[in-house]
Amino acid sequence: MGANSKPAKPTRNKRATISPLREIVGDEVYDVWVKMLSNLVPDGRTHRLSVVVASMLTYASDIASAKRGTDKEDHPAYPLLVALEGLEEDEALQLLTPMLIRLFKDAGVKYERVSSKGERYSILWEATIEFCRWYNYQWE
Repeated sequence: MGANSKPAKPTRNKRATISPLREIVGDEVYDVWVKMLSNLVPDGRTHRLSVVVASMLTYASDIASAKRGTDKEDHPAYPLLVALEGLEEDEALQLLTPMLIRLFKDAGVKYERVSSKGERYSILWEATIEFCRWYNYQWE
């Protein structure tokens, strides 16, 4: 390296900087979701918010399943589609957590909560349960 040359800036993997959900549903939809969560989460009830977030995941999985190549592990939709294949809920949570944390981070809201009894719980966990059971109807 010469005296006047600067070290090359490290390049970031574009996929690592873009939300997987944004990649799946597009900017317009994702931006609406972020606005919704930033408005609803602070005063919202977890049992209601979890259904909203699960519906977002279901919508994203429907879009992704219509596209080719989503069965590859590096595809942003892979965790969604695998979670719907009948994984245990805790395994599905492990797969979905990174994309859900990113969604809540982009919305600027917290997903962890504490009950009036001091017990910790998570909107992510409740949303994962709703998502995994989305197509399970007790009456069928």
